[in-house]
Amino acid sequence: MTDKKVLFVASEMIPYLPENEVSSLAYENPRMVNDRGGQIRIFMPRFGNINERRHQLHEVIRLSGMNLVINDMDMPLIIKVASIPKERIQVYFIDNEEYFKRKATFSDEDGNLFPDNDERAIFFAKGVVETVKKLNWSPDIIHVHGWMASMLPLYLKKYYADEPLFADSKIVTSVYNKDFEGTLDKQMIEKVKFDGIAEEDVKSLGNPDFSGVLKVAIDNSDAVVVASDTIPADLDEYLKSVDKPVLPYVSIYEFEDVYEQFYETKVLG
Repeated sequence: MTDKKVLFVASEMIPYLPENEVSSLAYENPRMVNDRGGQIRIFMPRFGNINERRHQLHEVIRLSGMNLVINDMDMPLIIKVASIPKERIQVYFIDNEEYFKRKATFSDEDGNLFPDNDERAIFFAKGVVETVKKLNWSPDIIHVHGWMASMLPLYLKKYYADEPLFADSKIVTSVYNKDFEGTLDKQMIEKVKFDGIAEEDVKSLGNPDFSGVLKVAIDNSDAVVVASDTIPADLDEYLKSVDKPVLPYVSIYEFEDVYEQFYETKVLG
């Protein structure tokens, strides 16, 4: 991985959020690339239940201050940054008072999904791309972990299709086991179409459940990693029909060599 640039975009990540399959691998994966001589950038949402003081988050003024249009509304973009000291790894946080101030990640205390999770995912995707543009950093690989990051492949391939910084970037999506019940807002497809993205490119969002959202990410990725031992049956079937490299599940204890080889031979090869 020497000198390869890898952008990691994650819904959640330890040590900032509780440990689970996504947050653990979203940490171990960039750590592996960093250890093996790659250059990395990591982005995640700045959820309100992340302890800013303990993790020493601070705003990056030169990167903040832009407005992103989400469903015809101007939403201010705030960028914060923190370091994981023992790994010498920096993490960028996408923040906005309206979307990420609340003291929870994806659902309220009764377990109900936040009604604006679809807009939060769109905002996160656009915020990552706009910030990487400001950093003028052109990644060789973009690896997406977690469903709230899953709009990124679509927006890069369609909305930012003419952006030269990403012209040669290869997108990898990790597919995990089902992460939420029910659906996101039924109007999600209309909000995406508002950005000039054609309906045929997002037909899976007609039913924006977990599988529908992930299918859009898969469609717009160059390669896919199965990141859970079991994934929803319909996604398993869907992956059999796609004409792109798919890496079968490998445990977090054995993934390092396998992922590196996949990057070098299937994604970049």
